[in-house]
Amino acid sequence: MSDFSNFLISFAFNLLVAIALVRFIYYPSTHNKRYVLTFLAFNTVIFFVLRFMTSIEIGIGVGFGLFAIFTILRYRTDPIPVREMTYMFLIAAIPVMNSASADASLWPHLVSANLLILVIMYLLEKGWGFHYESSKRIIYEKIELVRPDRRSELLSDLEDRTGLKIKRISIGKINFLKDTAAITIHFDAPRQDGWDNHEEQVAAVYSSADLDD
Repeated sequence: MSDFSNFLISFAFNLLVAIALVRFIYYPSTHNKRYVLTFLAFNTVIFFVLRFMTSIEIGIGVGFGLFAIFTILRYRTDPIPVREMTYMFLIAAIPVMNSASADASLWPHLVSANLLILVIMYLLEKGWGFHYESSKRIIYEKIELVRPDRRSELLSDLEDRTGLKIKRISIGKINFLKDTAAITIHFDAPRQDGWDNHEEQVAAVYSSADLDD
């Protein structure tokens, strides 16, 4: 196999892995197209740079210096969530690994490593083997129910309003001037339609300033 043929096959393999990771694992879980262009562009460019570095014998160690550049940049004007940062690392690390495909003897190892990465990320995104608990913070106006002896009524009312099977609730600050209470509800819901999986505040979100006496 010629060097050029090996280069094209390596590129196609690396791009296929990146597309599988982004299109079939990341995107179905988030439905966020905001980072798709960034992920695929980073993957492609890093692969080309490192493959050429390897071919001209600069050494793949120099390629890891790219990570230092990314660390300095870090998209400071637009902070990336932890989830996306994880995928960013994978997208950057995969071409570093796949650039070793110039050595034909490493192909079985590279194929196995890439497949294992895809399988592991797929299993993690599906939540297999893990039990997740979500929580939401809300402002509750029926302050007469925020009593220990009426906890069952409070729980029933919250479940009717949210449509969630609530495991437990935590009562925060109570504002008697506004007749409101800050309540955190906890429920098993790794994926709820219309509810983000992160601990975000819902429409009835509160701030500590709103609940000050």
